[in-house]
Amino acid sequence: MADQITNYQCPACGGPLHFNNQTQDLTCDYCGSHFSVAQIESQYAQHDAQAAQASQTAQAQAQAHSGEESAWELASDSNWGAEGANLRAYNCPSCGAELICDETTAATSCPYCGNPTIVPGQLHGMLKPDYVIPFKLDKNAAMNALRNHYKGKKLLPKTFSSENHIEEVKGVYVPFWLFDGEAYADLTFDATRTHVTETRNERVTTTEHYRLHRAGTVPFEKIPVDGSSKMPDDHMDAIEPFDYSQLQPFSTAYLPGYYADKYDVSMEDSAARADDRAAQTAKDTMRSRCLGYQTVTEAGGQVLLHRGKVHYALLPVWVLSTKWNGQNFLFTMNGQTGKLIGDLPVDKGKYWKFFAIAAVIASVAATAVVALLT
Repeated sequence: MADQITNYQCPACGGPLHFNNQTQDLTCDYCGSHFSVAQIESQYAQHDAQAAQASQTAQAQAQAHSGEESAWELASDSNWGAEGANLRAYNCPSCGAELICDETTAATSCPYCGNPTIVPGQLHGMLKPDYVIPFKLDKNAAMNALRNHYKGKKLLPKTFSSENHIEEVKGVYVPFWLFDGEAYADLTFDATRTHVTETRNERVTTTEHYRLHRAGTVPFEKIPVDGSSKMPDDHMDAIEPFDYSQLQPFSTAYLPGYYADKYDVSMEDSAARADDRAAQTAKDTMRSRCLGYQTVTEAGGQVLLHRGKVHYALLPVWVLSTKWNGQNFLFTMNGQTGKLIGDLPVDKGKYWKFFAIAAVIASVAATAVVALLT
């Protein structure tokens, strides 16, 4: 039978303890602290009892949460009803966008692709939103934000700022599914803690390895997933967060002057993105509780989702389309906070010049380091 070896750590500094046959106690190799055998046995017995209790609690929680991978439930399935009488639906034959606006809003072009020919459609087969966040920022704020976005971009072509033409600036209520629920995480992590000791003759680095266990329930509320295939997902993720304390019960009174995009990605098809975000948030939360270590790596475990209600909401987004050198550039701005995102052209000449200079600097730095070491 293999021998079982127990390595004790110093309660004062975490360093290794060894039995000192002269003092008949346990002495720390690092800080020199002394502990009686009874002290260490008592401490480790208490530690083992706590670990066993934690393991039993985690197992009980896991059993309690098993089978709770429930389905998402739509909070409301009401249709527009009489409120739809003053709304108009339009379809874009170019990109397939389906838009809603009130009868006083002039729908002249598609806010997504700029197609000037949009045709009237029928307002049917659509859920009525549960909530809306009203626009806080106007068209001028969106245009100013775009101009400020150009500033400080060293690789931007010089003529872009002056020659690009803003083709469209449209305020669009983008459809979002907001997911509520909770995630139970039971995870293990591999962690390390490194100590360095120096003597007159040598420098010793000691790396201690730990297996950590963290478990708990993480509630989440209003995880947003946009329900429009025309709106780039990376744009919508980038302009988050929205302030959901400003959510208002939906009313068509918020629509005049703006478009409202009809969702074409269903709640069911959006659920996978919500699941991923909830699970990752739970993992990140458990990892954040692993304090005092140099490295922490997830080693295994499980995340169980208790899926709750899903609300349908319209969130405010300014869509800006510009054209330069025959190319279209799309920008989106959070109509509540002003956060803006979009792709910009790159001056290839500046690009290669920048990296040539960076390469020279790196080469000079490397040469200097070699010179110092020789």
